[in-house]
Amino acid sequence: MLRSGISIGANIEEAIAAQSKRDFIAKMSISSKEARETKYWLRLLNESKYINLDYSEYLKDIEEIISILTAIVKTSQSGN
Repeated sequence: MLRSGISIGANIEEAIAAQSKRDFIAKMSISSKEARETKYWLRLLNESKYINLDYSEYLKDIEEIISILTAIVKTSQSGN
């Protein structure tokens, strides 16, 4: 989970320094995928009760991050 969580921000930073629109979209798409993987790990931890924490806020936050990244990618792909 740490790896996918850290990768979200790292790829966003790379997108900010993108050399082209296509590169920007590719990096933001990777960030979105990493966010979805992070969501998977959070759900797994939550359902397994491996670490007894309330993950609801983290799951809410990652859903919001996924929504934002998805909107950025879609808007960038449409040319707006």
